Amino acid sequence: MFQPPAHSAPPRSERGILFLIGAVQFVNILDFMMVMPLGPDFGLKLGIPNSHIGWIGGAYTGAAAISGIVASLFLDRFDRRKALAVAMLGLVIGTAAGGFATGLNSLMAARVAAGAFGGPATSISLSIIADVIPPARRGRAMGAVMAAFSVASVIGVPAGLELARWAGWRAPFFCVAALGFVVAAGAVFLMPVMKGHLAHPRPAGSGVLAVFGDPAALAALLAVATVYSAAFMVIPNISPFLQFNYGYPRAHLGWLYMAGGALSFLAMPAIGRLVDRFGPPPVSTIGTLLFVAVLWFGFSKPGPLPVMLVFVGFMLGMSFRNVPMTSLSTRVPLPHQRAGFMSAQSAIQHLAASVGAALSSSLLLEAPDRSLVGMARVVLIAIGLALALPVLISIVYGRVKRREAAEAHREIPADPEPVPQR
Repeated sequence: MFQPPAHSAPPRSERGILFLIGAVQFVNILDFMMVMPLGPDFGLKLGIPNSHIGWIGGAYTGAAAISGIVASLFLDRFDRRKALAVAMLGLVIGTAAGGFATGLNSLMAARVAAGAFGGPATSISLSIIADVIPPARRGRAMGAVMAAFSVASVIGVPAGLELARWAGWRAPFFCVAALGFVVAAGAVFLMPVMKGHLAHPRPAGSGVLAVFGDPAALAALLAVATVYSAAFMVIPNISPFLQFNYGYPRAHLGWLYMAGGALSFLAMPAIGRLVDRFGPPPVSTIGTLLFVAVLWFGFSKPGPLPVMLVFVGFMLGMSFRNVPMTSLSTRVPLPHQRAGFMSAQSAIQHLAASVGAALSSSLLLEAPDRSLVGMARVVLIAIGLALALPVLISIVYGRVKRREAAEAHREIPADPEPVPQR
C-alpha cells in the first residue's frame, strides 16, 4: 500500500478530524485549566484557603485516574465516536455542577464528576489521532492538537478570569459547559464512524492487559507519571504564588496566560516537527533542561526574574516535554489495544497529577498575608521527578524502534526465485 512521504500534507479528511479533536481537547483542557487560576476568587467567596486549592485540582485528577483504569478494560470494544460523545456529555454535566457549588465539599464533588468523564475523553481523542494519522506525521499531528492547550491559555483562561471579574466566579463554569455541549454535538454529527480498530485481529491474550508485560509500555507509563507529578507540584499554586508571593496584580493575570499560551501555540507545531525529524529523546531533554531552570530560578523563591518570563518559560518547558512523550506513547500499543492503553495512560497521568497536587498542598502553608510558605521544598521534589523523563523516553524509543523495524522486516515479501534461463 502506498504511504505518503513524511513531508506531504495530510488529506482533507485528516485535517477535519484533527480540527474536531482539537475542539474537544480545547474544552476538556479549558475545563481543567480555568479552575486553578480562579482559585483565589472562589476561595474567598466559599471560604477555601489558598493552600487547599491543590485539593480541588486533585479531586478532578483522582477521579480521572480511577475512571481511566476502569475504561481501559472496555473502551476498545466501541465505536470511538460514540464513546467520545458519552465522555463529553458527562464532562459537560460535571462542569455545570461546579457552578452550583456552595463550599469545598460540593465543589470537590463536582470536580470528581467532571474528572470521571474528562479523563476518558482525552484518551479516546488521542486514540482517534493514532488511528487516523500514520507514525511519520504523528508528531506534527500531536503538536497541532496539543496546541489546544495553548489556545485555552490564550483565549479561554483570560476570558474566564475576566468573566469572573465581571459576572462572578460561577459564570466561567456555566459558559464552558455550554461550549462543551456544542463541541460534543459537533463531534457526534460531523465525525465519521470510527470502527477500524474493531476489524484488527485479536489473538487470544492480546488485550490491553497484555501490553503491560512490555517493558516499553511500563517505561512509557512511568514517564507519564514523572511528567505530571512534577508539573502538578507547581501548577495548582501558580496563581496564588504569583499574586501573593511575587505581588503580581490580579487584574493582569489574564495577560500571563495569553502570552504563555500564544508562545506555546506557535511553538507546539514546530516541536512536533522536531520530534518527527530528530526523535523524542533529544527534544524531551531540551524541554527538561528548560523546565528545571524555570522551576529553580522562578519558583523556588521570588527572585529577580520578571513574572512574565517565569510563566512563559514554564509553559514552553512543559510543551517541549509533553509533545515528544505523547507522540511516542501512541506507538507503544497495537491498534486494537490503543484506546485501552491510552485510557490507562490517562489514568496514570491524572493519578500522578493528583498525587503531585495533594503533596504540594500538604507541604505548603498560607501566611497571614495569603502568601505561600514552603515553595522551595516543593520545587526540589519537582526537579527530582522531572530529571527522569529523558532517560525513560530513550528507553521507550529504543524498544519501539526495534519492534517497528522487526515488523517491517516481516512484512517485506521474500525475493522471488530466479527463473532458469534456457
